[in-house]
Amino acid sequence: MNYTQLFEQIKTKRSFLCTGLDSDIEKLPKHLLNHESPIFEFNKAIIDETAKYTVAYKPNLAFYESLGIKGWEDLEKTVNYIRENHPEIFIIADAKRGDIGNTSKLYAKAFFENMNFDAVTVAPYMGEDSVSPFLTYKEKWVILLALTSNKGADDFQYFSEGNTRLFEKVLTKSQEWASKEQMMYVVGATRAEMLEDIRKIAPEHFLLVPGVGAQGGSLQEVAKYGMNENCGLLVNSSRGIIFADSTENFAKVAGEKAQEIQLEMEELLKLHKII
Repeated sequence: MNYTQLFEQIKTKRSFLCTGLDSDIEKLPKHLLNHESPIFEFNKAIIDETAKYTVAYKPNLAFYESLGIKGWEDLEKTVNYIRENHPEIFIIADAKRGDIGNTSKLYAKAFFENMNFDAVTVAPYMGEDSVSPFLTYKEKWVILLALTSNKGADDFQYFSEGNTRLFEKVLTKSQEWASKEQMMYVVGATRAEMLEDIRKIAPEHFLLVPGVGAQGGSLQEVAKYGMNENCGLLVNSSRGIIFADSTENFAKVAGEKAQEIQLEMEELLKLHKII
């Protein structure tokens, strides 16, 4: 999926919602545990109820890898289900990879060829040769970690040399590797005020913004500081949608929560004259 197609989907659905499929088997509704593939059954039900409000899905691979082969099978079935039933939706592998060139080349093959994801999250610490193998795939995306929402972000990301903080160096240098057509950045919603500084460096790139909802980030603040003329935002919500209910009505409630966020996003898109 290219930049224009992603923006068109945002306008069509009047939404910039990314639903995180952080499908923790310990939090699944109990009645699903009798299924042969409870994770996939959970994901399928969530997707069926939220797809009309969602422009992207983001499985966090830790919840699948931790289950071994069965988890990988559920992940593959989930991606295939989205592709078959909702081909317009952008799919992100939240894998946070990033290693020397040969290794990254194989990670890219795994996610883009074998699993058919649209994008993968990548850590920038090892530099250009750890990122460039992902960029050889046409209309596939790298989502580079820039400024994260966790407490430990203070350990390194705000380190300053002169007047330049480390996350700003990441943003500036990485734009030499790829354009807005293939590069996005992760920026945590709990640091929404920093989006103003980020937009000075990367005015046109899409930003993947986790941390809204359960983590306390404000959608209004994210839009205020981060939205550009093409929206330029994919705002992720995971627990606040998929684990809003633990009864047999879990999927219906998830759909209602996704719709609530979509309606708020629609108003913000109108306010910024994008739709």
